[in-house]
Amino acid sequence: MAADSLTLQQFTTPGDVAPRLRRALAECWAEVTNAGGAAGFPFPPVDVATVAPALDRIIDALSPDTSRLLTATTDGELVGWLHVRRDRFELIAHWGTLHHVQTRTAVRGRGIGLALMREVRRVARDEMGLEQLRLAARGGVGLEDFYGRLGWQEVGRWPASLRLAEGDDRDEILMLLAPL
Repeated sequence: MAADSLTLQQFTTPGDVAPRLRRALAECWAEVTNAGGAAGFPFPPVDVATVAPALDRIIDALSPDTSRLLTATTDGELVGWLHVRRDRFELIAHWGTLHHVQTRTAVRGRGIGLALMREVRRVARDEMGLEQLRLAARGGVGLEDFYGRLGWQEVGRWPASLRLAEGDDRDEILMLLAPL
């Protein structure tokens, strides 16, 4: 994929997210989940109607200071997205968390996830004033390797805390990126 064909954009208010984009975000989320992705819905299959209420909550809470949506598009089509947020409570306002990092299955391995992660690091540091980012990843799917290559460090695990099916318990891996 040519670097100039990828467009990264952030959304900071609910009114920024047009209905077409909202639909594309939900379709991406359902696709990633149904392909086994660890994007917030552990029990596929799901459809757009299933993910829409969770997506609506994310979009409705968008705010420049506390909650941003980053998207990646190629040729005007959504190919990936993530959500970054922070708590305003002054004790913890210096760090943020990443949620729902995902790329469409047809474009995996083309650097889209890498581009989103680099951009969220810049946005968190330069625009939101954060000093560190945190995330929780599902074990057993190689996510810790992907994040590790980008400078994230594993700081802990909740062993067997995610029960995907009888006999399929996965660790929840706690990761940190600091300094930004």
